[in-house]
Amino acid sequence: MRCRLCGSDRLASVLDLGATPPCERFLTVEQLDAPEPTYPLHLRLCEDCLLLQIPALISPEETFTDYAYFASYSDSWVEHARRFVVESVDRLELGTHSRVVEVASNDGYLLQHVVHAGIPCVGIEPSVNVGTAARARGVPTRTEFLDPTTAAAVRSEFGPADLVVANNVYAHVPDLVAFTMALRTLMAETGWLSIEVHHALNLVRLGQFDTVYHEHFQYYTVLSAARALAVAGLAVTDVEVLPTHGGSIRIWARPDGVAGAPSTQVLELLASEKLAGLHEVDGYVHLAEQARAVRHQLLGFLLDCRSSGRSVVGYGAPGKGNTLLNYCGIRPDLLEYTVDRNPYKHGRFTPGTRIPIREPEQIAKDRPDVVLALPWNLEPELTEQLDYIKEWGGQLVFPLPRLHKAAA
Repeated sequence: MRCRLCGSDRLASVLDLGATPPCERFLTVEQLDAPEPTYPLHLRLCEDCLLLQIPALISPEETFTDYAYFASYSDSWVEHARRFVVESVDRLELGTHSRVVEVASNDGYLLQHVVHAGIPCVGIEPSVNVGTAARARGVPTRTEFLDPTTAAAVRSEFGPADLVVANNVYAHVPDLVAFTMALRTLMAETGWLSIEVHHALNLVRLGQFDTVYHEHFQYYTVLSAARALAVAGLAVTDVEVLPTHGGSIRIWARPDGVAGAPSTQVLELLASEKLAGLHEVDGYVHLAEQARAVRHQLLGFLLDCRSSGRSVVGYGAPGKGNTLLNYCGIRPDLLEYTVDRNPYKHGRFTPGTRIPIREPEQIAKDRPDVVLALPWNLEPELTEQLDYIKEWGGQLVFPLPRLHKAAA
């Protein structure tokens, strides 16, 4: 394995989660008796450019052609996207004369707000089923993977974009250099690029190991993101700290010729990363110990529930949840089932651990003693949604960054 950014073969092991199935390959009943392929999930750090990464063992085509994730099923995520559009329109003075392109536009959760603002836009979304949902919402969407050829075709047909949005996709690309070049192709010479990614500072500092799965090929600090963007002549001009996904960053970048000096926020976050040790290899070595601590604590809790006769079910079936379940070895004997708002997942089973996935209404029917929230990054939203379990004395529990009960 060589670093996908700089080509170095000096890759240090950071976290080995064993071999797991792809996190979005939910099983049907008919597949339960068939063998299930697993792939190593081993996080490494390039000692030269400090890009945190896993091997590209699964192609994007295998994961994203028919995809189980629909962004609009999270109310808070749709609201997050709406605020981003409102603020971007104001910040960049976008209007009917402007052009916006979103890469990995999913089901139109974000671009629907651009459409409503009367701004010309187009989404590039590889998943056929998800792109169909976006078009049904009135969002112009091309069903393609972004590469240099696609970028040139979109630019030729649609024109150069004043704003290119690449939220929560920059981690999903195995050919990082070609993808970054394609982003640059989409942009006008005076354009802007907005990228949202989970901040590796939180991954390491808070032990958020379940954000590591086969769809995520790399994990960024501000430093490593800036180095990646530089290969296409893009410079980071500003960074915003976001609460999403357990702590993300929104990176604003522009072509070198118009970028100007980086903001104070960029310099402050770089300093925070350096202080946390993330500009050196040694700053990453404790992540494995943190993951083991979470596993032991969660398993101890679930085993105690079982021995005391308390029923436990899950809420949500996110990709991160499947990393957690597989690493911890949690199966239906400890987690009877989980529920999800996405109808695509109903009647299916989690990959590897084969826990049944049901409709959310099942919780009210069964009145379990404990609900384990697998998308722990949505704690405020889920605490409100599941407040009704208090009616029968139910307890809502979140597994990370340390096992804890929902606030009263």
